[in-house]
Amino acid sequence: MKTQLIAAATLVLTPLTGQTQDNRAPLEPVPNISVAARHEIKVSPDRATIQIGVQTRAPTAAAAGTQNATRTQAVLAALRKLGLTDDQLSTVNYNVHPDYRHEQGREPEIIGYNVTNTIVADIRRLNQVGPAIDAALSAGANMMTSLQFYASNTEAASRTAIAAAIAKARADAEAAARAAGGTLGGLIDLNIGAYSPNPPQPMLRGSAILSAQADTPIQPGQETLAVHVATRWRFIPAR
Repeated sequence: MKTQLIAAATLVLTPLTGQTQDNRAPLEPVPNISVAARHEIKVSPDRATIQIGVQTRAPTAAAAGTQNATRTQAVLAALRKLGLTDDQLSTVNYNVHPDYRHEQGREPEIIGYNVTNTIVADIRRLNQVGPAIDAALSAGANMMTSLQFYASNTEAASRTAIAAAIAKARADAEAAARAAGGTLGGLIDLNIGAYSPNPPQPMLRGSAILSAQADTPIQPGQETLAVHVATRWRFIPAR
């Protein structure tokens, strides 16, 4: 587990309440200390999504579509043989477009049609990623447009990061209070923000990159989960 902590503190004077409606004098400002902190934690992905494409070309759109349907059905059958269920396989794009011949001084001429069918496979066991790629290529897929890894459950890691960030904020607030000649009181405000950057991932493009004749090696890497907290604490000056 890799950790990185960053914090900043300021001592400010802000009133806890404003002036009352009957125009009496406002309450005395309460000294407080504002601290921001951050905690990062590494989590290991346990799932992946693969975009698998089948592209065909023929003189007519109908012929290209028929060829594409046959090859796409073969790819789906190969993936199902690995144990992938229908809820793990979905079509995300289907495209038909003509090919043109361009000659100077003449109108473009249609010389054929391309049909592309793109499927997303949701892989729930990482040891199936390589076999799924190999099976799809062997069955007729000729495009691999993306591979993304992700962690399906980050709740425990997120709570650990939140606790560590708040502990860091408290420690820095206590240090600021001592340096200012007082002590730290209770917590007034707490705001938590979280983000998770994209994990390092291999990008697959085109059938020439992968060979169905050998096992495809896959390295998922790790995902960084980061939590930010903004806190405000009561400052008690020395008597």
